[in-house]
Amino acid sequence: MKQPFYITTPIYYPSAKLHIGHAYCTTLADTIARFKRLAGYDVFFLTGSDEHGQKIQRIAESQGVTPLEYVDGIVAMFKELWKRLEISNDDFLRTSEERHHLTCQEFFRRIRDKGDIYKGEYVGLYCTPCESYWTEHQLDENGNCPDCHRPVEKVSEEAYFFKMSKYADRVLEYIKSNPEFIQPTSRRNEMIAFIEQGLEDLCISRTTFNWGIPVPDDPKHVIYVWFDALINYITALGFLNHDEKFEKFWPADIHLVGKEIVRFHSIIWPCILLAMDLPLPKQIYGHGWLVIEGDKMSKSKGNVVDPMLLIDEFGADAIRYFLLREINLGQDGNFSRDALISRINSDLANDLGNLLHRTLNMINKFQKGIVEEFSGVNRDVDQSLESDKLETIRKYRAEMESMKLSDAMKTIWSFVSRSNKYIDETAPWKLAKNPDQKSELAATLYNLVESLRVISIMISPAMPLTSRKIWKQLGLDSTKNFDEVQLDDIENLRIEFGHRIEKPEQLFPRIEVEKS
Repeated sequence: MKQPFYITTPIYYPSAKLHIGHAYCTTLADTIARFKRLAGYDVFFLTGSDEHGQKIQRIAESQGVTPLEYVDGIVAMFKELWKRLEISNDDFLRTSEERHHLTCQEFFRRIRDKGDIYKGEYVGLYCTPCESYWTEHQLDENGNCPDCHRPVEKVSEEAYFFKMSKYADRVLEYIKSNPEFIQPTSRRNEMIAFIEQGLEDLCISRTTFNWGIPVPDDPKHVIYVWFDALINYITALGFLNHDEKFEKFWPADIHLVGKEIVRFHSIIWPCILLAMDLPLPKQIYGHGWLVIEGDKMSKSKGNVVDPMLLIDEFGADAIRYFLLREINLGQDGNFSRDALISRINSDLANDLGNLLHRTLNMINKFQKGIVEEFSGVNRDVDQSLESDKLETIRKYRAEMESMKLSDAMKTIWSFVSRSNKYIDETAPWKLAKNPDQKSELAATLYNLVESLRVISIMISPAMPLTSRKIWKQLGLDSTKNFDEVQLDDIENLRIEFGHRIEKPEQLFPRIEVEKS
């Protein structure tokens, strides 16, 4: 029986157009999910949209449409982007769906019946853009929201409260005794400090707007979006219907989120789960932000990068590779068009593209497209390449398992470079001129197609389209359907003598940059 693995992205807030940050987080999650499937896990991968709240209602009203009409348009764009970016999610959950309303209301009902929700009056400060409540001492030096640094509003209204303070000590102890629960370590330390300054009970309803899930038995209240949104991770597993998915996949293996919402996932969410007597997720991982040309993305600055336009111009796999290769998971990373083009030209066109093209061209030219048999060849250069290949596979497995995705890309490309160097070291074009060296030529070309076979499998979680193209050009579709390839096939599956390869096709055209 396959080991289950459950990974989620945050459910994205559809209050603005898509940007490269959305693509970054979802590409990370998709790559991890694809690797786990490749490694033989039974994977459930969830993404979705967080659609309720005052901010959405205000934007919709300003545009003369209903909140649902407004979010429908943006959610359609999300789904189109995920399709074009080759995202392999198993479910897309919208918090406006009835299945989520029913689950969220059941959570509220059970926690209230337990005595952990009470009615009171909220008097305080609220940031509408962040959908966050703050106390005076939490504001920044200008008296604004400490997260987005925009003005807060004074709010006074009847509200329901969740006894989050009751669970503070248990959550703090859990975080301290489970070092892997919050990653990276810098995020973990921030959360410990946040709890230690004192957790107040959480206001979990509003009455000043109606775009949200009604509170059970008190419909003038709607449930606060962060109580509502977090429950999506349980809704998707069919919690209410006692679906076998819930038994199989909960607790989640990893909630992958932006660093700005780690607090909600690692403090509020565990408190809710403890109140429900449910297990906590195994890990919250807070990834960094993308900065554009060294500056944080901002609509007001006009530097938001549209991922759809990038895919139109460069293709999904090039974007995916750049994001994974260029940014260490957990740290902020810089996105620039120049860096993207440079990476495409050097890594994808020159290194990988040339390795495939040169290898297949030589087999077609020197061996009529057939991987020929050889024997009695025992050169140091072959043993060196084989040793490098095995070490690459070992490092790749370890780095992907520990989610060091950038390191894994570097490891693969180091072997791509090594394989290109092997061509120069063996000089097949010289071997082809000497009939006495036919076996050495066959050995050289065999080792190169084997390198490419291994590379195609290793890059498949990151570059699903390119890996298939390489597999097809190697003629391996007739050997094994690429959808059925597993990680163990890297070592267990070998190209047989007499195998026919196809004609090479360009993977990544080199991008010419106009010189100013």
